[in-house]
Amino acid sequence: MPIQIPNDLPAVETLQQENIFVMPENRASTQDIRPLEIVLLNLMPTKIATETQFTRLLGNTPLQVRLELMHTSTHQSKNTAQEHLLNFYKSFDELKHRKFDGMVITGAPVEHMPFEQVDYWPELCEIMEWSKTNVHSTFHICWGAQAGLYYHYGVPKYQMNEKLFGVFPHQADYKRSILLRGFDDIFWVPHSRHTTVLREDIEKVPGLKILSSSKQGGVHAVASKGGRQIFVTGHSEYDPDTLEREYLRDKNQGLPIHVPENYYPNDDDTQLPIVRWRGHANLLFSNWLNYFVYQTTPFDIKSIGQEEDNE
Repeated sequence: MPIQIPNDLPAVETLQQENIFVMPENRASTQDIRPLEIVLLNLMPTKIATETQFTRLLGNTPLQVRLELMHTSTHQSKNTAQEHLLNFYKSFDELKHRKFDGMVITGAPVEHMPFEQVDYWPELCEIMEWSKTNVHSTFHICWGAQAGLYYHYGVPKYQMNEKLFGVFPHQADYKRSILLRGFDDIFWVPHSRHTTVLREDIEKVPGLKILSSSKQGGVHAVASKGGRQIFVTGHSEYDPDTLEREYLRDKNQGLPIHVPENYYPNDDDTQLPIVRWRGHANLLFSNWLNYFVYQTTPFDIKSIGQEEDNE
């Protein structure tokens, strides 16, 4: 089944070229099926690239998904045309009266700052609090995962000695996790971050379970009981060239950056990157949509927030 997104969203053309099934709004409205209502809170400055990455993964399942795009109103985007935001995005004030089956909170390039110094932190806290009663399952990514762990559970983030940058092998800590159902014993995930969360801090929190980790990258996936809150520190949604673009940007600006690990053949940046995370990225998001959203969300979307609290 397809993902249902606005007819003119730039992602449509890209996804159709990749043979991803995209359903125009006018066609979806004729089907007698309740699609999953998913909201993407896009905190990245490169909004078009990020929304394309996530719509690609959310659209590659047997489920029909209706996607809403949300941006913060307390931060002015400098990298995305205002016309694009006006045409395709809504503010929290425009969406807070609604219920959603699922929500994705992206990463953001603000990890060097304490959470409270981020200009949209109060608004993000309001959104995360709202998600507890208006969203059935929320999927937090990278800095979004760190922000969610800090807000909901008081788990701090720590500065790393050097940037974790590359594609790293991971394994399941909890082998019965349905979020990781179908995963290989070793799976690869891109990372690009300067901060981390510690296993010992998470293990102190009742109701949180570490699902997977990496020797180099530490904790990877964490879930609350029942999966109402899921936190993933990596970037499975990345395009094949995302790490390369970050690497060349920093290298050309003379910033301290090393070749992304396990990305180029023999770490030779004159060669094409090897994509080794795409299959598990699709499996991660299809497992989330199927087992933590579709299988457990109430058919009457208005009753979200009234379910038994599994946390």
